[in-house]
Amino acid sequence: MDDETLKKYAYVNISTYRTRAVKSLKDDIKIPTQIADETGIRRNHISKVLRELKESGVAECINEEAKRGRIYRLTSVGEDIAENLKD
Repeated sequence: MDDETLKKYAYVNISTYRTRAVKSLKDDIKIPTQIADETGIRRNHISKVLRELKESGVAECINEEAKRGRIYRLTSVGEDIAENLKD
């Protein structure tokens, strides 16, 4: 991993919510409700977690214009981070 990816890895790793969300998105695309249900993160927190991941370049929203049913996936940097997170 390069230095920028390592910084993002550290950012994800210090938060259990961000870590669980990244693990949930690994190898799949999902809507926030699916991520919340899978990770045990309350739905009112998952949007904040996804916004943080999006702003840091770890995740991206595929259909940003949608009001409901937004689809999220990991970026290539996010995939690298997900591969290195411990289970």
